[in-house]
Amino acid sequence: MKFTLSWLKEHLDTKASLEQICDALTITGLEVEGIEDPAQTFAPYVIGEVLEASPHPDADKLQVLNVDTGKGCVQVVCGAPNARKGLKGVFAPVGTYVSGIDLTLKKAKIRGVESFGMMCSERELELSQEHDGIIDLDTDAKPGTPYAQVAGLDDPTIEIAITPNRPDALGVRGIARDLVAAGLGTLKKDPLTKTKGKGECPIKIELDNGDQCPVFAGRLITGIKNGPSPDWLQQRLKAVGLRPINALVDMTNYISYDRGRPLHVYDADKLKGPVRARAGRDGEQFLALDGETYKVDERMCVIADDSGVLGLGGIMGGEDSGCTADTTSVFIESAWFDPINTAMTGRRLNLMSDARYRFERGVDPSSVEDGLHLATKMALGLCGGEPSKIEIAGAAPLRDLTIELEAKKQFKRLTGASLSENKIEKILQDLGFKVKTKGAVLTVKVPEWRPDVHGAADLVEEVVRIYGVDNIDTTPLPALSGVAKPVLTIRQKRVSRSRRLLAGRGFVEAVTYSFIQRPHAKLFGGGLACIELANPISSDMSSMRPGLMPGLLGAIKRNRARGVMDAALFEVGQSYRGDQPDDQYVSACGIRFGHNALSGAGRHWSGNTNSVDLFEVKADCLALLCQLGVDTSKVQISRDAPDWYHPGRSGVIRLGPKIILGYFGELHPGVLGKMSVAGAVAGFELLIDDLPVPKRKGVSHTRKALKITDLQQVKRDFAFLVDIDTPANEVVRAAQSADKKFIQAVNVFDCFEGEALGADKKSLAIEVTLLPIDETLTDKQIDEVASKVIAAVSKATGGEIRG
Repeated sequence: MKFTLSWLKEHLDTKASLEQICDALTITGLEVEGIEDPAQTFAPYVIGEVLEASPHPDADKLQVLNVDTGKGCVQVVCGAPNARKGLKGVFAPVGTYVSGIDLTLKKAKIRGVESFGMMCSERELELSQEHDGIIDLDTDAKPGTPYAQVAGLDDPTIEIAITPNRPDALGVRGIARDLVAAGLGTLKKDPLTKTKGKGECPIKIELDNGDQCPVFAGRLITGIKNGPSPDWLQQRLKAVGLRPINALVDMTNYISYDRGRPLHVYDADKLKGPVRARAGRDGEQFLALDGETYKVDERMCVIADDSGVLGLGGIMGGEDSGCTADTTSVFIESAWFDPINTAMTGRRLNLMSDARYRFERGVDPSSVEDGLHLATKMALGLCGGEPSKIEIAGAAPLRDLTIELEAKKQFKRLTGASLSENKIEKILQDLGFKVKTKGAVLTVKVPEWRPDVHGAADLVEEVVRIYGVDNIDTTPLPALSGVAKPVLTIRQKRVSRSRRLLAGRGFVEAVTYSFIQRPHAKLFGGGLACIELANPISSDMSSMRPGLMPGLLGAIKRNRARGVMDAALFEVGQSYRGDQPDDQYVSACGIRFGHNALSGAGRHWSGNTNSVDLFEVKADCLALLCQLGVDTSKVQISRDAPDWYHPGRSGVIRLGPKIILGYFGELHPGVLGKMSVAGAVAGFELLIDDLPVPKRKGVSHTRKALKITDLQQVKRDFAFLVDIDTPANEVVRAAQSADKKFIQAVNVFDCFEGEALGADKKSLAIEVTLLPIDETLTDKQIDEVASKVIAAVSKATGGEIRG
């Protein structure tokens, strides 16, 4: 938001300096982003009067001027054809940097005649492209007067940042109101006067879209004479970055910046039938004032007549109905448009304007008629004419909000500072709130131009904003007694530990998009229950991921395309189980691709290295479970892994028949083919949210004492003849349960199938490690444990010990 200092002072009666005003704006929340002071730019330039002009002795097209600069007369060599005796122009002394020609003036000899400065043209001062002659001023100013003062270029322009909740500060009067509350002067009386029209408005207004445009007012002015706007208006518009067009258009832009009230003007002779606010229709389009053609649809609010769309409500009008120098009758529009619909329409069309910027933040709905009266008064002053009566349809959506505030008490509670009720009341009144006092309670009527104020806390915030946060004492928080309780949840701790462990096992963390393409979502369990995006970034990001695996496979593909053939990637994040956004779960997923990490990467002198396999990722998954507090000796492995895993080289980690903790294995070649990933890939998924929560009640938080023995381990081998479809895990679990006191570990070291055993039999050989605790095991004790192992395995699997 830009405005000039003189513009501000039309609303604010103050003696404060520019620096004081800028400081107060920043303190009250309207941060000053920049100050442009043309007086400093033009400071070296002064009014110079040509006392004498004589021909140059050695050049036909040059003249030697004797110029009065206010500090004496100097000699200037000039080539301008309009240089003459008595001319008052703009003089630049030696040492001045002339931006239009990118030159710092020096004392120079031109064809043998010394020149001590320069008489300037408009192009040299970057005022315009005019350079046929030097500036010829019609002024009574004395020589030596600063040019900026004579030309009205001594008005600083201030630019402030506006937060989205402050639409009232998008008008100069709203800014002045804040400065009044900050103690920098008084608010001048509003010059608004209501102009009575003659006769009914012949152009009728209809509302067919009351939700998006609840109120629409207009007025016809006939017999006008449109043309360029006066210099003061053009200078102000140029100062805020707007291009003057003509008096009627410039008037609407001025009121938009002055009061935060967007308006629009139509050439009334170009309108056909009533003007109506309605929803757009498919296939309609119009040529906008920016020269672009826009297509509208039924979600957009348009202004139209019988001929079609005239413009987008609250955003931009159309070229065909715009006002030009030939306009003799004007229809002025003042309406209120829904902020959300205005914003959505602008985003759909990628169209931004000053009107949209204000309407999407919330224009004062009570200013519809006032804005029309302001425009009428200004139009009559600039262009003349005869106004009709106001035509209005609908009613303004006024909030009529009143808030009760226990001023002193609530201010103290919310800010920690103390402020008198009288001070609080005065600040609110200066900001435009109507305040009535009932004892310690203030009844506050919220003005319609403050849509951001909803409750008592907002009122306190307004008072603090004006009072100044710097004036509130800093109070340290009270020290808490005892040891602080942990703030991280179990899930957060597990996520952090997962990242740490996987990084320690050689994985590199990847962060992939939560959006994947629909075919990939189907491959990894998306099926029919998959969340589809209504407005995806691209067709490759149309679905929410059902798991982390697709994103990591995409990362593998990109890595291999860049020559990385062996690596391990992991990701810990959220995925989506069903078709509802709330149905999320957190998991840890890791992928190894290329060659086995234990055997080295790539080629090796000893021969070909092994590719990654399910046992490597199984070890990763079990190590992660152990790190997260799960006893891996109690989990079971089953073969019913999801379809994206290789059916014979994968497994499911369970805790009982119903609880699934994760999956591991080699990826299905068919899935890898559809993902365009070549080579061996093995991975795992651990469902962090499904891990059992540790029981805290009655459990000591200290670790158990480490029990260690100096006695030697004893190892015994057993070979069992079991059915060919018996899982090795069942044999291992049965052996482990035979004697939990002495059996430390059970490992499978051999699996044999052959005709000698029978077509439906196989031999599983296990190694059982016994660890004595108090004393060395005797042969009898070892034989007893061996008998228990044989009995347990036979009972669990029906297997027999081989001789």
